[in-house]
Amino acid sequence: MDNPNLIVACVVGDGEAETGPTATAWHSYKYIDPAESGAVLPILHANGFKISEKTIFGTMDDKEIVSLFSGYGYQCCIVSDLGNLDHQLAAALQWALAEIRTIQNAARSGKPIVKPRWPMIVLRTPKGYSGPKFLDGKPIEGNYRAHQVPLASPTSVPEQFKLLKEWLESYKSWEIFSPNSQLLELIDQYLIPPDPCKRMGQRKETYDTHYLVDLPDWNNLAVEKGDDASETKCAGAFIRDIFKKNPTTVRLWSPDELTSNKLDAALEFQGRNFQWDPDSRARGGRVIEILSEHTCQAHLQGYTLTGRTGIFPSYESFLGIIHTMMVQYSKFSKMSRELSWRKDISSINYIETSTWTRQEHNGFSHQNPSFIGAVLNLKAKFARVYLPPDANCMLSTLSHCLGSKNYVNLIVGSKQETPVWLSPEQAAEHCRRGASIWPFASTENGSNPDVVLVGIGVEITFEVITAASMLRALCPALRLRVVNVTDLMVLGESGSHPHALSDDEFTKLFTEEKPVLFNYHGYSTELRGLLFGRPRLDRVVVQGYQEEGTTTTPLAMLRRVAQIPKSIPLQIGYCKR
Repeated sequence: MDNPNLIVACVVGDGEAETGPTATAWHSYKYIDPAESGAVLPILHANGFKISEKTIFGTMDDKEIVSLFSGYGYQCCIVSDLGNLDHQLAAALQWALAEIRTIQNAARSGKPIVKPRWPMIVLRTPKGYSGPKFLDGKPIEGNYRAHQVPLASPTSVPEQFKLLKEWLESYKSWEIFSPNSQLLELIDQYLIPPDPCKRMGQRKETYDTHYLVDLPDWNNLAVEKGDDASETKCAGAFIRDIFKKNPTTVRLWSPDELTSNKLDAALEFQGRNFQWDPDSRARGGRVIEILSEHTCQAHLQGYTLTGRTGIFPSYESFLGIIHTMMVQYSKFSKMSRELSWRKDISSINYIETSTWTRQEHNGFSHQNPSFIGAVLNLKAKFARVYLPPDANCMLSTLSHCLGSKNYVNLIVGSKQETPVWLSPEQAAEHCRRGASIWPFASTENGSNPDVVLVGIGVEITFEVITAASMLRALCPALRLRVVNVTDLMVLGESGSHPHALSDDEFTKLFTEEKPVLFNYHGYSTELRGLLFGRPRLDRVVVQGYQEEGTTTTPLAMLRRVAQIPKSIPLQIGYCKR
């Protein structure tokens, strides 16, 4: 995407091709505009077996495979002549490149082909091809036994050593290397491209290309303090302006939820990119909506790893679908940071909305904040979780995340209109700190409190502020401090995370010994784990999301926060004075 001269050959094993994510990924080309982007040449390697079982594609004949992929919209070329495999594959590749260029040239000349049939190759070879044929009377080549290590004991079993020797000698290494292990001149000069950028392992897109996002000033979209505003609606307008300034290096993937999540202002620049839809084909588009979280995640990863920046908004309850993909990406990112030749890349950025607190019509099935915990469990160096409490904080946080590098950023926000508590200047400072006292909601600016109320999350913070107001009316003698946490990582034990507050900073916010009531958007066990190691946790009470069920549970859940006014004075005893 957005690399018009790049063609990527993607080899897909027939075992991996059975997975649900891969089954959907075959449709990815329908989101590539050949006028602005390069191409992918899929090569399905059908060798017939997984670890110990035949594959689905291995049991399909040529007619069945061609019918399937023709239905997907491909031109399918089958390469299976083992006696002439190299020449047949070379011819197939030449054909595929010619078809790709035909499609691209038409689009770039202003006469795009409607529903172009992109090429793909099906490579049929036996599993373990060119390896040992039999061992102990049992077949290896063309059988599941060729998977992993077919010859496990060549140092101790002479027969296996003989088979291994014959296998390695079949590659005729003397035709490639000289006796002193140098490439022969014929190979070095004529088969390896002299231009490094023509060598796959040295393509800079894969390790040394990073386009910084030209960020507009989010203050231009800031909301006046005291108004009501939707966090995601403001974010959508900001993303639209980012697209305008970065028309070839920023994209957004969404599983058919953009309008529902009130991010549809992003569509005002170019609209959606869906080449099979007459309403959006052949005009680019920064937004890709496909109802497959796995495909969205895969596109996001590929786009980010090749130097660009992506955004992935989703319903809160469905981000968990790509939990393991996100974890594997983070592991790769962690290892790549340890290699001097791999350069910085943009962070991957999730916007989690349509949260459990406002699921009036979906209810229990759409209540699941567990993706927060998935990010919390990553290496601290890479994990970032933000819960901005209002629209201005959302804008500040999104701007920060899109300008960051190498992280996994999760922003949890609301699509419904909620109060704007902070001015743009206050929001920027609050986000910089990660947590702060909110004087306007506290007693005497929060000084010398008897109890500390903490809100983490948009609706949760609203309820905490309401509870504080009720407390002041119910028990005027009670001194309250209201704290909002927008950067979840500041709460971890000092030194556990780059953003973690020092013990002195933690004490300044939450006092040394006063009761602290944390009211948290996610599961309470997550927050307890994050706080573990902080001093005097015996005075801390944590309330978080609890499984309830039914479509009316958001109000019932939030009422637990509203019980604060009844419980605190009784615990502390101030109402008796």
